Amino acid sequence: MALEYNKSSLSACTSILIGKKATVDGSTIIGRNEDAKASWPKHFVIHGHKEFSNEQKFVSKANDFQMDLPKIRNKYSATPEWTFKEGLFEEDGFNEYGVGMSATESAYSNQRVLGVDPLVENGIGEEAMITVVLPYVKTARDGVLRLGKIIEDYGTCETNGVLFSDKDEVWYFESGSGHYWVAQRIPDDSYAVVANQLAIQEINFNDSDNFLYHQDIEQFVKENHLNTRPNGFNFREIFGTHDLSDEIYNTPRVWWGQQTFSGPTDESPESEDLVFIKKANRLLSVDDAQDYLASHYQKTEFDPLNESANNKRYRPISLAKTQESHVLQIRPNMAPEIACVQWLAMGVASQSIYVPFYMGITDTPEEYKLGELPYDSKSAYWTYKLAGVLLDGHYKELGKDFQAKQKDINITLRKMLSDFDKQALSKDDDKLPNYLTKASFEMAKVSLDGYKELIAQLITDSTDFSPLNFKTDMNL
Repeated sequence: MALEYNKSSLSACTSILIGKKATVDGSTIIGRNEDAKASWPKHFVIHGHKEFSNEQKFVSKANDFQMDLPKIRNKYSATPEWTFKEGLFEEDGFNEYGVGMSATESAYSNQRVLGVDPLVENGIGEEAMITVVLPYVKTARDGVLRLGKIIEDYGTCETNGVLFSDKDEVWYFESGSGHYWVAQRIPDDSYAVVANQLAIQEINFNDSDNFLYHQDIEQFVKENHLNTRPNGFNFREIFGTHDLSDEIYNTPRVWWGQQTFSGPTDESPESEDLVFIKKANRLLSVDDAQDYLASHYQKTEFDPLNESANNKRYRPISLAKTQESHVLQIRPNMAPEIACVQWLAMGVASQSIYVPFYMGITDTPEEYKLGELPYDSKSAYWTYKLAGVLLDGHYKELGKDFQAKQKDINITLRKMLSDFDKQALSKDDDKLPNYLTKASFEMAKVSLDGYKELIAQLITDSTDFSPLNFKTDMNL
């Protein structure tokens, strides 16, 4: 069985970023669907704090990108691939300082830009970013600057967007060519949704509180005559793409998020003029972020689950190729070990459960460290995938019961998290890690046990759907 595949060519994620004054409880929130392949398991791990006697060296198995690393590696969580043969792809996590990072939102640069600053074959890519950045930064801004410096020094092999957060700030970072990058802070009262295209628009080079960038990017653009507009510096216009694939594959997902959070407008799902940052028409919650990442144009003609003529017109947000979906929430007025919650949904977000894990945990459940090819009944990834596979063929008949079970588990997990929060706040520092680990394990078990019950019911209910079925004569 061939295990190799080029993840970079398959990645097609969707992201959300929300500032602290735009949320109902003052949380900062970032989240993303990791979309690549329908059957490609993910694990969830904790890398403990480590102090080495010598400087470390990172060498990528994906493209031979190499760089030296500091002697001190801070604790961090990650969701790596089940096999490291093609690289780590650690994707998302928190570090011990309460910094959240998600990498990456794959994007595309135009040929004019790449003609003068090509991508670097052995430069840093998605596979390495979490591993060489997250354990070595203390704030979201630090993360932006560290990644930017790496791209300046080593180049990048891909066009990508990267999400950073801490308790105060949310940043979106974009590389636009082999060495040039920008980053924008999401205003505290706003949100952004991003879907596989460069998103950042006008750069204010005099506002270092809200914009960071390669120090020579203005000169680079000017010398190479890349800016087609006489006024301003629109990063998306200068570095990005504007073609039919954007209008069908990318912009509808942004349109859907903005229609959902800011209210209906007359804008087209295929509009090339959707703004990057918007204000919502209400305060948003972690549930809103999760619902968006699990959505597929529900109640519209574009929903793939409908039988309308347009049900396959646009690429949905939640789809079969999602390996895992995560929402990184940092809540206010708590120690970072408690405040930072990594909500992790293995497999397809719309068919899975976002299980909350405290940042302060010292380990992850065994089920989250298992799962290869083929299917493994002990694996958390495969448990959630199996439920979705059983549902797929009979949405009409089984969908309502499936959703009812999801809702029941979600309610239970939120009650458990609230109860655990109250108890955690009174724990001594030396007892807190074990308590948070035990609490997270219990929530993961409740969700997995619930899905095992769901799977048993789905199998039972599916037995009568065989094409070999026939209405038998009861007298025979």
